[in-house]
Amino acid sequence: MKLSDKLAILADAAKYDASCSSSGGKGRNSLGTGGIGSTEGMGICHAYAPDGRCISLLKILLTNFCVYDCVYCVNRRSSNVQRARFTAEEVVNLTLEFYRRNYIEGLFLSSGIIQSPDYTMEQLVRVARSLRVDHKFGGYIHLKTIPDASPELIDAAGRWADRLSINVEMPTEGGLKALAPEKDLGDIRSAMGRLRLSIDEARAEKKAPRFAPAGQSTQMIVGADSASDRDVLTASTNLYTNYRLRRVYYSAFSPIPDASKILPLKPPPLVREHRLYQADWLMRFYGFRADEIAPPGDDGMLSLDVDPKLAWALRHREQFPVDVNRASRDMLLRVPGLGVKTVDKMIAMRGLKRIRYADLIRLRVPVKKVAPFVETVDHRPRGDRESFMLRQDLREPAQPDLFG
Repeated sequence: MKLSDKLAILADAAKYDASCSSSGGKGRNSLGTGGIGSTEGMGICHAYAPDGRCISLLKILLTNFCVYDCVYCVNRRSSNVQRARFTAEEVVNLTLEFYRRNYIEGLFLSSGIIQSPDYTMEQLVRVARSLRVDHKFGGYIHLKTIPDASPELIDAAGRWADRLSINVEMPTEGGLKALAPEKDLGDIRSAMGRLRLSIDEARAEKKAPRFAPAGQSTQMIVGADSASDRDVLTASTNLYTNYRLRRVYYSAFSPIPDASKILPLKPPPLVREHRLYQADWLMRFYGFRADEIAPPGDDGMLSLDVDPKLAWALRHREQFPVDVNRASRDMLLRVPGLGVKTVDKMIAMRGLKRIRYADLIRLRVPVKKVAPFVETVDHRPRGDRESFMLRQDLREPAQPDLFG
């Protein structure tokens, strides 16, 4: 098979993996080594870092052959898809050639499982080691690791890669058993725990060998089983707390060829994935808990017509309006429409003056969204506005369905 044909197949097969952001990687370039590549430049896959940078990564599978038969995976053993496989040398050469043409700034490499977990992991490590040692490649490398692989191979992967990831696949253990019975959640968690210890040890000791300086991440498929958004966010909380993951990625289930009858006939609304990312952001940077965003007592699903912070504020109207001249930072962060940077500017401003409504406009806050929830020296919102009316006024335009 021609290399171009392999690339077409294996790049397309990798599109279902969402966890390919290079944010958080250590700054590094090859100017002083005589090699090639850098993680410091501005970036055929486009990922977006939290600061808004667009990052270009060569995102491919080493192979789409797989000994596993996960129901939701297009590359499962029983799937009727065209198969292909790169050699380690072909991946190395593709990465270098794409980088020289300024197409990419790094590599995201995953793989189906061939022969055995150890054999597959050994091939992934071989690619990363060759790039770093033989070609002095200074660009970003993200390797998808295999939970069942030996600890020695995963340690080797961490020495050469910037970030490692192990996908938990499903939000609940029941969902994993139903859709991927050959995978074991205990093995996945054990591998994540070993990664966390290795990353922590490398960070604690300055002279320790580098080990995945951009940390580890994972991905969950949303909408392939009956797990609610509360289930998803609870699982994410546990992952962030127990394994100190840099990111949990959410991938809305997408229909695949020759799908099993136990899978849904239609994908979930794409806005559901968007709401989960917003909720994840609230948990990581705004102090919200999963049970606040998706409280017990309902169906556990996030609202699709308003964002999670606004939904929380509408459920807790008794806590508003918030006096922007007196409220704590934590409470200001719970005001719909106020972000971390804006809140910090407001706190700095009120050390010099009392904030007025015009100051909100100067800070470029979305006043239509913010005004009903705050009071300033010269502004106090009407207290008789019902939450239903606010929801109707502030709801977002419906997102078109890409699948018809």
